[in-house]
Amino acid sequence: MTQLRTVQVLGGGGAGSGAHVRSLAAGLVARGVRVTVCAPAELEDLYDFPAAGAGFAPVPGRGDPAALGALRSVCAAADVVHAHGPHAGVRAALALSGLRIPLVVTWHTRGQDGGARGRVLRLLERRAARAAAVALGSCSELVDRARLRGARDARLAPLAMPAPSGRPAGRAALTRAGLGVGDRPLVLAVGGLTPERGYRTLLDAAGWWRRLDPAPLVLIAGEGRGRAALERRIASEELPVRLLGRRDDIAELLVASDVAVVPSRWEARSPLAQEALRLGVPLVATAVGGVPELVGDAAELVPYGDVGALAGAVAGLLGDRVRRAELVRAGPAQAAGWPTEDETVAQVLSVYDELVAR
Repeated sequence: MTQLRTVQVLGGGGAGSGAHVRSLAAGLVARGVRVTVCAPAELEDLYDFPAAGAGFAPVPGRGDPAALGALRSVCAAADVVHAHGPHAGVRAALALSGLRIPLVVTWHTRGQDGGARGRVLRLLERRAARAAAVALGSCSELVDRARLRGARDARLAPLAMPAPSGRPAGRAALTRAGLGVGDRPLVLAVGGLTPERGYRTLLDAAGWWRRLDPAPLVLIAGEGRGRAALERRIASEELPVRLLGRRDDIAELLVASDVAVVPSRWEARSPLAQEALRLGVPLVATAVGGVPELVGDAAELVPYGDVGALAGAVAGLLGDRVRRAELVRAGPAQAAGWPTEDETVAQVLSVYDELVAR
């Protein structure tokens, strides 16, 4: 039997899509599929795709002729090309022009719809949706969005994130000691320092939490273009917030925290929400995108941008040991119903087989 060949096309490689492609590549290779990942060169060090058994071709995440030519040369030998995100989908479609190679596009997240950038995004999404033989959405809202943009075949494909390795719970005391926080409650948020993450609302809530005794310390792990503005506000208002920068010990930070927070404008399958529930860490998250279907009743949900709701939900959990204990039990139970990495790979491979057999 001829070995199936697939090319995975990544653009910027956000935390969710990059980790998914790494997991998907490893699972496909284990099933005898030949996998090549096309992505910006810096992602090779970040995700180590060759260690998963995949080939790696450094291709800039641009749409200029040189980048498209490099992408086409790799994709031309594939049986199926799988792009991750509409931007990567459009580049892959251009690179495949004139070639009879099916294209799969996974929609991991979505951009914002307002303004000139929103209009450009809608055009990109429309081109990606119509070029795809199959569009996969990581949550129901993204499946609906792909259909709205003209996808011929749009399917739900919840993505599994790799489960935390090791036993981070045993390092909670050591992590807290390293942070120098004593017995103070910890509230943790994780993600790029950009406006859509909702950190403005989180800082507003942090100001409100100063009246609590003891006042919690807010930790934000991540980097981004908004760091300077956040630093200025934290300093000027003397907020109990600490910016940790990029961290590779999120599981350890989670189990050392009392509450995890996802205040984002929009999320599909938030990596932090998944890790928090798996580890039994109480979670407060905005009721946006795919978050409600991801967490079910195992988290406290609040409207996006509602400072009072966010502040009240976190304060309520910090003051209610019984409710925290309920969420500690509910999180792993909810996570047990999510698709495993193996099931995610099997679903994607079934799509490839279907397309190749047509």
